[in-house]
Amino acid sequence: MSVTQQNFGKVAVLFGGRSGEREVSLKSGSAVLAALLRQGVDAHAFDPATQELSALKAFDRAFIALHGRYGEDGTIQGALELMDIPYTGSGVMASALGMDKWRSKLLWTAAGVVTPDYVLMDDSTSAAAVVAKLGLPLFVKPANEGSSIGVSKVKQASELAAAYTLAKASDPLVLAEQFVGGGEYTVGILGDTALPVIRIVPKNEYYDYEAKYLRDDTEYRCPSGLSAAQEQQIQAEALQAFRVLGCSGWGRVDFLMDEAGKHYFLEVNTSPGMTDHSLVPMAAKAAGLDFDALVVRILQQTLKA
Repeated sequence: MSVTQQNFGKVAVLFGGRSGEREVSLKSGSAVLAALLRQGVDAHAFDPATQELSALKAFDRAFIALHGRYGEDGTIQGALELMDIPYTGSGVMASALGMDKWRSKLLWTAAGVVTPDYVLMDDSTSAAAVVAKLGLPLFVKPANEGSSIGVSKVKQASELAAAYTLAKASDPLVLAEQFVGGGEYTVGILGDTALPVIRIVPKNEYYDYEAKYLRDDTEYRCPSGLSAAQEQQIQAEALQAFRVLGCSGWGRVDFLMDEAGKHYFLEVNTSPGMTDHSLVPMAAKAAGLDFDALVVRILQQTLKA
């Protein structure tokens, strides 16, 4: 038996689940499972949507490749804590906060982390007031959802009501958010290290679900095109933004740049995608870490638990 097998024991790879991101999670989990098996780990597929959680008691640790609700929001983390099973990624509180874009912004603002301006909308929110504060275009999004599900780019005030209705179908908390148009970027986090920055250049209007998972023409630039000094500053601030929410292990911090070169942190992903289109594996590769080595490194963090 290899050292890897002895260290990890029997590993459950959690993927699928019942969120709106199930299909993406199935791809992430399949890739993770295959990588662990290639590395000699005693890894097994586990879909919480079709298997009883109590069956996890037969495992020594869990690799969480779930995305969205019930997998990235602290719920599965809480279940694993109760069963005393070490798991990858952030803990209960940090996972819940990372999933909630509004509460992330509240904490970030309190800690001095710059994030786009926003309005928390409800049924009585005035379109005119939102536009007066944020200008046009702007984004409307559910506070607790991922993969750009329920997100709309609003170019006219008349479009705001329909965008609100779409977002509210995914979550009762809805944000209208300032448009920042100088570029979309992301920073992968692995342990205490910020990985190389990636610039995302979608060929459609913004980095939506289609651009993330279905199109092959989305451009990913790594090196990002930022100066070395700017990249280092943003990497340090991304680690700070990650830690302010209590995040640990691994994840991804997304940010936007305006035309003047000022950056705004957008959100944290505490269980990022691990598909062939995914960003953390891309950044890790640029840092000299192939996919299999990345997956094992993430799992190794559970040995400290």
